[in-house]
Amino acid sequence: MDITFFTAKEAPTTFFNQSHDHHHHLHFSNLDMQSSTSHSSEYSPEQSPSAAAAAAAATLAATGKWSSTLLKECARAISEKDSNKIHHFLWMLNELASPYGDSDQKMASYFLQALFCKATETGLTCYKTLVAIADKNHSFDSSLKLILKFQEASPWTTFGHVASNGAILEALEGETKLHIIDISNTLCTQWPTLLESLATRNDDTPHLKLTVVTTTTIVKSLMKEIGQRMEKFARLMGVPFEFNPITNLENLTDLTKEALKVEEDEAIAINCIGALRRVRIEERNNVISMLKSLKPRVLTIVEEEADFISSKNNFLKCFEECLRFYTLYFDMLEDSFVTTSNERLVLERECSRSIVRLLGCDESEEQMGSERREKGKQWSKRLKESAFSLAEFSEDVLDDVKALLKRYKPGWALLRRAATTATATGEVHERDDDSCGVYLTWKEEPVVWVSAWKP
Repeated sequence: MDITFFTAKEAPTTFFNQSHDHHHHLHFSNLDMQSSTSHSSEYSPEQSPSAAAAAAAATLAATGKWSSTLLKECARAISEKDSNKIHHFLWMLNELASPYGDSDQKMASYFLQALFCKATETGLTCYKTLVAIADKNHSFDSSLKLILKFQEASPWTTFGHVASNGAILEALEGETKLHIIDISNTLCTQWPTLLESLATRNDDTPHLKLTVVTTTTIVKSLMKEIGQRMEKFARLMGVPFEFNPITNLENLTDLTKEALKVEEDEAIAINCIGALRRVRIEERNNVISMLKSLKPRVLTIVEEEADFISSKNNFLKCFEECLRFYTLYFDMLEDSFVTTSNERLVLERECSRSIVRLLGCDESEEQMGSERREKGKQWSKRLKESAFSLAEFSEDVLDDVKALLKRYKPGWALLRRAATTATATGEVHERDDDSCGVYLTWKEEPVVWVSAWKP
């Protein structure tokens, strides 16, 4: 979820004072799987699928946690093209799943949708439908309400924004003409606190140009309202301000220096929040090289910690990594929101679209954009290969992040990975695992990675 907080401070109330997409229940009565040479010894075609599924489902549900086991079995059947097992497990999941139930039922519901799309080769159609429904129900107020509720409940996104703001402020310290290029879908909620910090600098207040680059249809439609609110808040803070939205792009590969209106005397910072994972895999290095050509003082990157590219040609392995990551995410939502929270339901449904995109659509259908995340060490390797070097976060910035985490429920922590290690004799060596930056962990599992780089 690309949403953010202001900083560890209170959000400025003067800047920012959901409707639900209906869940489409899946029907399997007319499911027609392709024939397979492999037949299940556990399922008899003569047996009524609904009766068999109901009986097995009741037994399985009574054992406690069941969704992970059943989903993996269904994914394995799809990978092996075993029609009988596919039909059997889809029926079982359909008996047990519910987007309004407990965590097992929710996981089963959203992954069931993706598995059904994969089995029936209807992923792209389903994904387009889900996106269209979300676009129709979207508004600035509903989006902002969702963002602020998520920020209040969880540091999932606020973690990266506090760290990025700190790195940007330090990199641009003393400069009088600033240009921040924000490549994200965060509705600019990251920037009010940064404006406050600029307004209270000891030297003269600098001029800030904020260029917001978005390729997401939903956010594009909100840019006019966002720009007006940002300009009003900048006037309130007494910061000379220029807002430059770029909404005519389909892909980041189309971004040019001319569109960014980069000037020679500007000190540039580039902020990428969940943006690089939306670039096609084969184009990611080119985009990073383009960002380097802008000669930024700092490049900040925030990405969720998952690897959906190493296994992109192996459906079962990709499924297992997807299940691992979203199990953590859904567990976090369960701990952060009450069961009846509308915001939680909307966040879960947003995940369901990503899951369908990842698992239900073929690689050849990714013309609509990618959802293939990479882990911090993979992004670090790409950045180093493009001649970026790590800019370590200062202790002051890390202290701000730690202070932020104290505002939330137990379970969150900061994990630091330095670019270098020191031996017992004091010698300093570069790490050889390409792992650097800082991580947000949930119950000791890394979930979000943030880092700062300089060309």
